[in-house]
Amino acid sequence: MQTPIPCLFMRGGTSKGPFFKESDLPGDKATRDRVLLSVMGSPDKRQIDGIGGAHPLTSKVAIVRKSTKPGVDIDFLFAQLQPDKDSVDTTPNCGNMLAGVVPFALETGLVQAQGDTSTFRVLTLNTDMACDITVQTPLLPASKGSTSNKDTSSAKRYVEYAGDARIDGAPGSSAPITINFLDTAGSVCSSLLPTGQLKDNITVTGEGFPPFTLDVTCIDNGMPLVIFKASDVGRTGYESVAELNADDDLKKRIEALRLQISLKMGLGDVAQKNYPKMTLIAPPRDGGSITTRSFIPHVCHDAIGVLAAVTVGTACVLKGSVCEGVAVMQAGATQHVSVEHPTGEFSVALETDPNNPQNVTKAALLRTARLLMRGEVMVPHAVWAGR
Repeated sequence: MQTPIPCLFMRGGTSKGPFFKESDLPGDKATRDRVLLSVMGSPDKRQIDGIGGAHPLTSKVAIVRKSTKPGVDIDFLFAQLQPDKDSVDTTPNCGNMLAGVVPFALETGLVQAQGDTSTFRVLTLNTDMACDITVQTPLLPASKGSTSNKDTSSAKRYVEYAGDARIDGAPGSSAPITINFLDTAGSVCSSLLPTGQLKDNITVTGEGFPPFTLDVTCIDNGMPLVIFKASDVGRTGYESVAELNADDDLKKRIEALRLQISLKMGLGDVAQKNYPKMTLIAPPRDGGSITTRSFIPHVCHDAIGVLAAVTVGTACVLKGSVCEGVAVMQAGATQHVSVEHPTGEFSVALETDPNNPQNVTKAALLRTARLLMRGEVMVPHAVWAGR
C-alpha cells in the first residue's frame, strides 16, 4: 500500500520539481520532510526510487498555499533537496521555482485569472521576500467567438505556456513570466552587505593548499553570495562546468573560504547548509556585463540562479565592490546587467536610490515556466499513511 499525494510536476526557469498544495502534505515538519525525501528518492545519487533528477537543479520542491496575509495572494515555501543527502533545506530562496508558483496556483484554483494578464503578489516564506509575478491568462479559444466582448470569466481563461520568450538554460521558447522583486536585501543575512563592507580582504587557510589572500564581496540581495575574482584563485573564469567540477583543488579552496567568511557574514557554521553560494567573476567576453561561474555551493551551476543573478547584478552597480573594474556597465538610472554564465546570459534590471546608491529600489527579470505533468506521486505507507 502507498499514499497518493496530488501534485503538478513543473519546470520553473532552469529548474524543475513537484509543486504541492500545503494542505496535501503532512502538517508536522518532520513527517513532511520524510515525505519529500521519499518523493524525490533521496539520499541516492541517481534518485532512482523517486522523481528527482539526480542534480541539485532537479531536486527542488515547491509548497504553495493561498495567503491570509493582507496584501499578499500566495505563500510559497521552497525546499532544496540533494540527490545524495537526507537534507531538506527551507532556508534559501529559489527564483527559478518561484516562476512556477502563479501558474500552479491558477492551475489548482488557489487564485483566479484576472484578465489577459494576471498579476499576483507572492510571499516566499523562506525569507519573507515579496514579489509581483505576472503571467499570461488569455481566453480559451471557444470564448473568443462569444457574442459578448465583455465575457472575461476566469473560468474561460487558461495559463498560456507557449510564447516567444527565451531564457538561457531552458530549450525553446515560452510565454514570458515577469517577476518584480519588492524587497530582497538581506533575504537570509542581516542586511544587503552582511559584513558591513563593500569589499573584505581575507586570508584563507585549510588542509591541502597553502594559505592565500583575496578580496571578496559578501552580499545578499535575494541570495547570500560570496563574490571574488576568478584570477585570485588562479583560474580564468571561462572554464567549463565539467572542468570546474573536476577541479578538486579549487573546490577545497572555495569551501575553506566559504566556511571562514560565513562567520563574518553572521551565518555561523554553514558546513551543512546550501548557502552562501560562491561566485567567481571575470570580465565579459560575449557582449554582456560580467562573466560568472557559480557554485551552489559545492557543484558548479550550469547557468546561474535567478536570485544569484540579481545579487551579482547588484554588486555590479555598487561602486567599491569586487565587480568594479571587472564588470562593463553603462550609465543611467536603470542599469541593465547582463550576467554571463556557462550556458548563456541572464539579464536583470536594477534601479538604485540616487540619494543612497546602496539602496536598490527595483530588481526585475524575465522567466518562463511550463506544466510538465499532473497527477499523484506515491509514497510508501511506512513513510506516511496519509491523513
